[in-house]
Amino acid sequence: MLTQIEKKIIHYIQDDIPLTEAPFAHIAEQVGISEEECISIIDNMKKQGIIRRFGATLRHQQAGYDSNVMVAWNIPEDKIDEAGAVFSSFRNVSHCYYRPSKGDWPYNIYTMIHGKKLEENEQLAEKMSEISGMKDYILLPSIKELKKTSMSYF
Repeated sequence: MLTQIEKKIIHYIQDDIPLTEAPFAHIAEQVGISEEECISIIDNMKKQGIIRRFGATLRHQQAGYDSNVMVAWNIPEDKIDEAGAVFSSFRNVSHCYYRPSKGDWPYNIYTMIHGKKLEENEQLAEKMSEISGMKDYILLPSIKELKKTSMSYF
């Protein structure tokens, strides 16, 4: 069970963290504890597996990356881990997921590539294909962002 303090901290860290010099001090003030205690509680929740991942989201459009492409790959089952490691090693790849193929849809690995232009993403997918040796893929360029949020628990 989570304590009330832990729930309050999760409430503040599940959304955008304040863009200040000391964001955890700001959160700690809201919760009514010290900055050190706040950081310690977050660290403890991470160690316990309550928080699996703590990361930052780059608003890629605001950073000049106007194009993103989901690349769907058809990877043989015995090559999933190997191909996933290659794809994940690329700096412009923000997501790499394995999902089982279904019916007539043979694709089972999905990578999200971010770039300044569509052509840049196409070239990167081609390079990923060459390095991995995986040739069966399709590009699914994003047309419009309809929703982008993090999970909200408290």
